[in-house]
Amino acid sequence: MPIVTVQQGPRTPELKRDLVRRLTDAFVDAYQIPADAVQVWIHEVPADSWGQAGVLTADK
Repeated sequence: MPIVTVQQGPRTPELKRDLVRRLTDAFVDAYQIPADAVQVWIHEVPADSWGQAGVLTADK
């Protein structure tokens, strides 16, 4: 059973639904497995808890 982990900033429930559907479809197609075998975990990180190039994302 594949477990897909996505780490990202907060997104709307609609965008997350679409992402989960597309990722699931990709695994179903690539691995020829049933959709219920695919798990997608979305870990949302607040903008004040990650940074890039020495700057917090919240400060950009």
